[in-house]
Amino acid sequence: MGKVVMYGSVSVDGFIADANDQPGPLFDWLTGGDVPLDASGVLKVSQATYDYTRPYWDRIGVTIAGRHVFDLTDGWDGTPPSGIDHVVVVTHRPQPEGWDSDAPFTFVDGVEAAVAIAQELAGDRIVEVAAGDVGGQVLAAGLVDEVRMDVAPVVFGSGKRYFGSVQAQHLLEDPDVVIQGERVLHLRYRVRR
Repeated sequence: MGKVVMYGSVSVDGFIADANDQPGPLFDWLTGGDVPLDASGVLKVSQATYDYTRPYWDRIGVTIAGRHVFDLTDGWDGTPPSGIDHVVVVTHRPQPEGWDSDAPFTFVDGVEAAVAIAQELAGDRIVEVAAGDVGGQVLAAGLVDEVRMDVAPVVFGSGKRYFGSVQAQHLLEDPDVVIQGERVLHLRYRVRR
């Protein structure tokens, strides 16, 4: 089975959005370079960021996200983001009324079930868990292998926390990747077992 990776862009003080779910300048790094990151041509990053990010994105098979993110994005119009094959949505509610049941989305109650289904769907590819409350729950359940952060040079002061409402201490190894891009610092930590 593939690794389970918690991933997201984050402010220097640990937030993935402000209190109104606005990411502000957290994603400026995705349009501040000159190397196209995907076929759209909209995302352009520095060469260092491309060399780090593109191979990672290419290995993601499934993303796990919470219902809140799903609702904020309008379910990505039924198409998983960034070319990902499938999205597993953690929710206590049923799929939205009128939702296309053929869309590659699975709605699951609970993070343990979400990870199990995502790993089955991903095979040997990466299962990516969106940072925030669901990511924090997956970390607290001991199911995250690696934490990746794209740290943007901004301080929010308050908002939605990268690790959600994690209440206990979790140890990570020393960062094994530290890459400086344009308006971003890419960090990768393995979770200490």
